[in-house]
Amino acid sequence: MDTKIERAERKAERVDETRTAPDQVREKGPRDDGTAKPDAPPQDTSLRGFPRRHPYATAAIFLVLLLIVAAGIVWWLNARQYESTDDAFIDARTVTVSAEIAGRITDVAVTDNQPVRKGDVLLRIDDSDYRASLDQADAGVAAAQADIANVAAQIEAQNAKIDATQKQVAQAQAAVDFAKAEDQRNRELLAKGTATQQQAQQAASTLRQDQATLDSTVADVAAAKSQVSVLQAQTKTSEAKLRQAEATQNQARTALARTTITAPVAGRATNISAAIGTYTQPGQVLMMFVPNEVWVKANFKETQLDLMRAGQPVDIDIDAYPDKTFHGHVDSIQAGSGTAFSLLPAENATGNFVKVVQRVPVKIVFDNAPDVLLGPGLSVVPTVKVR
Repeated sequence: MDTKIERAERKAERVDETRTAPDQVREKGPRDDGTAKPDAPPQDTSLRGFPRRHPYATAAIFLVLLLIVAAGIVWWLNARQYESTDDAFIDARTVTVSAEIAGRITDVAVTDNQPVRKGDVLLRIDDSDYRASLDQADAGVAAAQADIANVAAQIEAQNAKIDATQKQVAQAQAAVDFAKAEDQRNRELLAKGTATQQQAQQAASTLRQDQATLDSTVADVAAAKSQVSVLQAQTKTSEAKLRQAEATQNQARTALARTTITAPVAGRATNISAAIGTYTQPGQVLMMFVPNEVWVKANFKETQLDLMRAGQPVDIDIDAYPDKTFHGHVDSIQAGSGTAFSLLPAENATGNFVKVVQRVPVKIVFDNAPDVLLGPGLSVVPTVKVR
């Protein structure tokens, strides 16, 4: 009984010693003398003790966290200099190749997606009827020119006739002057009694005849001059006919030229619907033509345009060519959002208006012509450096 009490007291004393001396190491197991060793203090397993137990791991974690913070700061400082969007695509002014005249197609000189240069022949239409029309128009021009030349010759002949008639007027005027003088002398001699009545009458008759000849000649001159006016009016009519014939000739020449359809610019022929033997009508679409000149149409949010200006450099990533990066610059910013120019623009003057961030098209051009095949509609991700 006493032995159990003593053991309990000794155990209580050891507990008190452990509480009063926590820094002492508690030993476990039997001592050398065979008595039991005091219990060792428990290990600190809290996170506050981790740095002391693992100093190298703590330094590595701290370094990693520092690098992550530094990388985040660098990324933010770099990202704020750029504006990017995935709402962008390749754009171009595609050309609709259509017939301007009616006729049967005799030749299609290109195939689908074939590259062509400016002025290369795309297709031909039967030109036999249009060539005949041009020949007829050429004949009409030649006939009008011949009429003008004929009238000009008549005017020249009429002018020569006027000159000859005017000389006859001068001759008749001289004869009248002489007849007047003779009549005056005979009158004076008849009054003096040295001339006979017959001589005086003969001189007066000669004067009247010469005067009549003069009047007739003067009338001929007036008639000749009036004929010149008629011929000049006829010349204007012939010139008008010539201009009309030339207009018909130009129209026929233009129609003949339209039988051969050529490429307006360098590019590629695509979506060809024309076939040899098909009869085409004016305005009928025969193929589409995609020019080589393309650009990027990027629809940026209106909140991204604060620092965006024309001329800023752009890195262009095209989905079709993921391993290549193209370079360009901002060409212009559209004066208005995309919906403002749509077929059915938004009407916000209603009671259920909901504000939506608008998209504004931005035109981006390549610094150098791309060495790859690009067509309208290809997806693009442009990144504009705005700072």
